[in-house]
Amino acid sequence: MTTYKIDLKDDILQVGFGYSIAQNDQIVKDAATQLEEMARSGKLAGGQLLRINGPISIPVAFVLAHKLAHIYGAIGCFDPKLSKYVICITHNPAYNLGDLID
Repeated sequence: MTTYKIDLKDDILQVGFGYSIAQNDQIVKDAATQLEEMARSGKLAGGQLLRINGPISIPVAFVLAHKLAHIYGAIGCFDPKLSKYVICITHNPAYNLGDLID
């Protein structure tokens, strides 16, 4: 059983904590393993934009940012206070840091 759940649907990466209790040292390993498996299977092929939605710790956010920033042009994280995604990583001129998107 994994300590962290990652699922890609369209261009939204749904993330969340698993059912087993663990600390970040194990959670970051599980998240990295899942991303590597998704990339190997072709499910994480990259693209212009990726949206990330769900609960995440800061250490897991760093793992996701490191792995995903190389294959996506821009990454937006959902902000529930704004009900929008905030562009937090961009190499794509169509998106600027801080842009709000649906």
